Amino acid sequence: MGLSSRGAAAPSRILDGLGFTAVALMVLGPLLAWLRLVPALAGFAILGLGGLIALVVAILGIIRALRGRGFGGSGALAAAIAALVFVALAVGGGRSPMINDFATDTADPPAFKQAATLPPNAGRDLSYPKAYAEVQAACCSDLQPVRMALDPPAAFTVVEATAGAMPSWNITRRDQQAGEIEAVATSKLFGFQDDIILRVRPDPAGGSRVDMRSKSRDGKGDRGVNAARIRAFETVLAAHAAAGSR
Repeated sequence: MGLSSRGAAAPSRILDGLGFTAVALMVLGPLLAWLRLVPALAGFAILGLGGLIALVVAILGIIRALRGRGFGGSGALAAAIAALVFVALAVGGGRSPMINDFATDTADPPAFKQAATLPPNAGRDLSYPKAYAEVQAACCSDLQPVRMALDPPAAFTVVEATAGAMPSWNITRRDQQAGEIEAVATSKLFGFQDDIILRVRPDPAGGSRVDMRSKSRDGKGDRGVNAARIRAFETVLAAHAAAGSR
């Protein structure tokens, strides 16, 4: 192999090496977080770094191909595929508003009590940002309180049972007198933790009104997780309420 051939092959080998590194990081980040060997944000950051490297490798590979030098080897190809996945995930998350706190009552959202005492929340402001109400109204107007025909004590029992049945939820506080239940939801892969509070009050129209608030501890956006959590809970709550009325 001549010097020119070796010189041409060197950039390709570098791209391949970077490509394999990118893919390894994209696998390693979630894996370490899933094994709880690193914090959720650290695992997510490792994934993001791998995705960015993969994107750079893919762009450089395209430039090389357009110049007639070949896209690269298997490492560059793997990085290109990983870059497509990374971009798809980023675009999917971009459809959600950049807020991480959702409530069914934005005018008078339930206030966290137990969550404020937990070490991970030390020094954090857990009050509901007023600016979020307008953003939520624009994206998620379907997030509304649940009205139940039961009186508050009976409704609280159904709400408590429903909360206990939700996957990945860990109930941290039950206060029937206040009509409040708090919980922490932990994501399966990265282990991100979100704080949840449920509130049962008498409904002026009769029966009970159930409100819910779900707030992420990390990040400015939540990729729609909290709104989806509220919808899922209300669906299960409706099913439990219907089953209890039979």
